[in-house]
Amino acid sequence: MGEARAISDWEGVPFECAPGLRLQAHERLSEVRLEALTRRVDKLEEMVERLERRLWVTVYGVVGVILAQAFQSVLLP
Repeated sequence: MGEARAISDWEGVPFECAPGLRLQAHERLSEVRLEALTRRVDKLEEMVERLERRLWVTVYGVVGVILAQAFQSVLLP
């Protein structure tokens, strides 16, 4: 088979077992998913901010048109 090693040869070598490796893989996968989710949330927040700016521009435009019509009706009876 293989040659026998003394216990002192294994000191400092981390013990890795299948459940521990599965747990590490699951933790890494969770980190990757969380990073992707965070990026998506950031993109959505950016899109909402742009939409909010467009909405305010539209509101100001409508108010401007209403005020212009009001002034026009006052100035030109």
